Amino acid sequence: MMCLSCLLFASCDGDNNDTPSGIDVTVSEMHFSKSSGQRQIKVTAPTEWTAETDVSWVTVTPSHSKQLSAYIMVEVTANAYNSVRSGHVTITSGNLKRVLSVEQAPNEDSQLTDSLQCFLQGYSLVWHDEFNKGTRLNDEDWTHEVWPRGQVNNEIQAYVNGEYNGRRVTELNDGKLLITAFQEGNNVYSGRVYAQENTGWQYGYFEAKIKLPKSKGTWPAFWMMPANNDFTSNPWPNCGEIDIMEEVGAVPNEVSSTIHCKRYNNGGTAIEHRARKVNTAESAFHIYSMEWTEEYMTFYIDHQELFTYHNDGKGVDTWPFDRPFYIILNLAWGGDWGGMYGVDDSALPVTMAIEYVRVYQK
Repeated sequence: MMCLSCLLFASCDGDNNDTPSGIDVTVSEMHFSKSSGQRQIKVTAPTEWTAETDVSWVTVTPSHSKQLSAYIMVEVTANAYNSVRSGHVTITSGNLKRVLSVEQAPNEDSQLTDSLQCFLQGYSLVWHDEFNKGTRLNDEDWTHEVWPRGQVNNEIQAYVNGEYNGRRVTELNDGKLLITAFQEGNNVYSGRVYAQENTGWQYGYFEAKIKLPKSKGTWPAFWMMPANNDFTSNPWPNCGEIDIMEEVGAVPNEVSSTIHCKRYNNGGTAIEHRARKVNTAESAFHIYSMEWTEEYMTFYIDHQELFTYHNDGKGVDTWPFDRPFYIILNLAWGGDWGGMYGVDDSALPVTMAIEYVRVYQK
């Protein structure tokens, strides 16, 4: 293993002799070269503590310690992009938190910058998956939902953890995530996956490039739900839901965006929901996205505005969107909306293809 000093801009690391949060760390800033690298940091806290990161290219081990004083290893992957990458490591001890910044130099030889820039000014890439590594989703970033038929919306499919009876419901192929619904016997199996389920993101610009499946019965979606929500004390729809893109094969190529909250929930009004005909939604890839700030959420199809939902300042009944939400990609079969005109089982298997998912923040 290369020595740590060869992998870091060690002279740029910020010393941290004070303890404003009650948590002491040896540095508060870490600056890495474009190459993969590691940095060992000593953490001292008043109680047992955890260490987490908010970006996929940084890992921290161990992530939990019962020792009040111990070392963690912060490791970064090589930067494949011609842009600076920034992230954070958060140390939590009881009610105390300490946030350390992580920055990595750009790879000036890379040609990937232009394709990853946000079309809105002022935003930087904080997380993404281009689905171009391996054949399966990265377990550090993605979680499969597992539940039986009929769990919600009277949907026909069961969601499984990646595969059923040797057949994949999610797989990576040719730089794309494929979510497939298929039938075995009288049952239909499909995939529903969550990105950064435990942390999510609060505010930003969220984008995915997707080709939708065909046939009566499909119900693909790209949407968001609140992270770490207690549905007993804060049930749906009060907790909020952000549907960046939905389509049902019963109404082919009509794509919609919707918000759900206590005040607005499936009312179909122009305040909460809009739809647009995209003639090639089921035969070509299109970009579906949403900008989310403290004041509004604006939804886009191929970077053309669909509608904006505004924070009216009246509180949680109309704006529960003041906390982190995580990304969901899924392909349902049938159900209250997807099956409103019945389903065509002869069309199975059907596949939703995702070329990338990207998250940008200011």
